[in-house]
Amino acid sequence: MTQLRIGVLGASRIAEVAIVEPARILGHRLVACAARERARAETFAQKYGVERVLDSYQDVIDDPEIDVVYNPLANSLHAPWNLAAIGAGKPVLTEKPFARDAAEATTVADAASAAGITVMEGFHYLFHPVTKRLQQLVENGTLGELEYVEVVMRMPAPEAGDHRWSFDLAGGVMMDLGCYGLHAQRLFGQYAGGDPKVVSASAVERTAGVDESIDVHLEFPNGATGVSRNSMIDPDYLFSLKVVGSAGEALAHNFIKPNEDDRVSVTIGSETTVENLGKRTSYTYQLEAFAAHVLGGAALPLDARDAVTNMALIDDGYRAAGMSPR
Repeated sequence: MTQLRIGVLGASRIAEVAIVEPARILGHRLVACAARERARAETFAQKYGVERVLDSYQDVIDDPEIDVVYNPLANSLHAPWNLAAIGAGKPVLTEKPFARDAAEATTVADAASAAGITVMEGFHYLFHPVTKRLQQLVENGTLGELEYVEVVMRMPAPEAGDHRWSFDLAGGVMMDLGCYGLHAQRLFGQYAGGDPKVVSASAVERTAGVDESIDVHLEFPNGATGVSRNSMIDPDYLFSLKVVGSAGEALAHNFIKPNEDDRVSVTIGSETTVENLGKRTSYTYQLEAFAAHVLGGAALPLDARDAVTNMALIDDGYRAAGMSPR
């Protein structure tokens, strides 16, 4: 088999870029979808070429013609429906964050391990040449010893009724954007002695318990530092990742959407060079890797245990800001 048969839970906005277009490009089938309201699923299916509409998420998961499940539901629904897919023996590509908190993430990871089922958190930026180039610049010594990592994630405010503003649906900017920032910090921890720990954090709450902005400061085992700056109330979008070493620094101008801006600026001394790493979407690279794993057993750069570690760091960030994990 060279083609994935994909079942989609919900009719979310992210699905178009995260699964619909990559599946079209790579030749995989969108077999079925379901939503809370069947009419929404029917509109989604007609617009994006999904082969059929089913009555419930469980029907999608249980469909014998579906090989893998894509879960882009509200944050609070990631873990429950990933557990349902594990129970049906279906691998899952799940949107981040993996769960509401580390305890819930552990439940999912334990179930996946016991069943031998892959549940991969969709940190698509990992798969793009932009991120790989930043890693290479650290690995090959171009930037010297890693000293500082800065991730900035800013976007305009979602509408007032958006699920990202709901505590019950596990919303908040740390969950929506900060999960990327902390994951990227951990990615570069391998060059700084291991995973970072949270040193301090400060947040502004939109409503009780729901953060609209949060900055998390971190320290790595070798003494390097990092910061994850996040805002869901900015006038513009900014998704940058900067790594600074003893010999220079490198900046990915938009590491989350390299299809819009694929630049990596490398500064050594007074000289800056700009590299363009390609505008194929990171989601396409991600689905390509996920399919290679499911269909042929190829290794993946992250697993459910990685997700547990990331959720634990998110929980630590909330506590450091004087807030509760979701």
